[in-house]
Amino acid sequence: MATAEQIKALLKSHADRDDQRFYSIALQVAAKEARKGHHNVATDLKLAIEKSQKSLRPVTSTKPTPLTQPLKGELKGLLELTPTGVRKSELVLSDEVRERLEHVLLEQRQKAKLSQFGLLPRRKLLFTGPPGTGKTFSAAVLAAELKLPLYTVVLDSLITRFMGETAAKLRLIFDHIQQTRAVYLFDEFDAIGTQRGAANDVGEIRRVLNSFLMFVEQDRSESLILAATNHPELLDRALYRRFDDIIEFQKPGPEQVKQLMSNRLVAFDTSSLDWEVLLFESEGLSAAEATRACEDAAKEAVLHHDAQINTALMKKAIQRRQAGRR
Repeated sequence: MATAEQIKALLKSHADRDDQRFYSIALQVAAKEARKGHHNVATDLKLAIEKSQKSLRPVTSTKPTPLTQPLKGELKGLLELTPTGVRKSELVLSDEVRERLEHVLLEQRQKAKLSQFGLLPRRKLLFTGPPGTGKTFSAAVLAAELKLPLYTVVLDSLITRFMGETAAKLRLIFDHIQQTRAVYLFDEFDAIGTQRGAANDVGEIRRVLNSFLMFVEQDRSESLILAATNHPELLDRALYRRFDDIIEFQKPGPEQVKQLMSNRLVAFDTSSLDWEVLLFESEGLSAAEATRACEDAAKEAVLHHDAQINTALMKKAIQRRQAGRR
């Protein structure tokens, strides 16, 4: 029958009202029983799942309905509407980062109450930290939880070599921020936020930074403006004063890595895994790298080992990811 991890995942998805994940895990349990030759049990489970889906509530997509018309003109190349089919329960972060994101969500949801006392919710955030630690994923979760579209700024289209053109494009983006409430992500923000006066300072980039400082300070919209960078040390100090909160993401600790791996391998029996060995081997991996190692091992198990996951497969996949970092 279902493993302890699958049972916990079922209960968690039920508590989160995540129907899609609940039924997905239930079907995985049924498939596992079928592979064991327990066809009657598997059939009963599938019938029960189908009946539950029809009689309780339909499985709905977690993607928010875009509140805007399709982008046109120059904006079409400057902003990219990013899918946000994710849930808060999928985030595995430190307690501090999770708590600060929860504060952002609470303030956004209670902005009317705050306004009665002349207070404004946090909505201009700077995410810093190494690659693969959840900065972009957190932006998607914020958008999904608030049922807002997520727009990612396309830096390749924003930055040009012609004087004044980039700043003009930046103005277009901030006009859209003012007109359309959404979550706007400036990823790899150090590309435009580099310190003025640095050795590699480029005149056009300096003008773009000055324009960004002006636009973000003048912005009075209801949109969330997020900037994410792997290199906070490169940012101009004046930027920090323009953000309501600066959230530092870190690589996951052992317990977070175990949770990440357990979540990703929920369809498999992980009771035989030697977690002490796997956590030792995983030291230094980012959340994204740990997740990809699980996916590598899972594919290997399905294709070559009758869907049986073991410590050797996981260790091999983790070591490959470690080698790729060198």
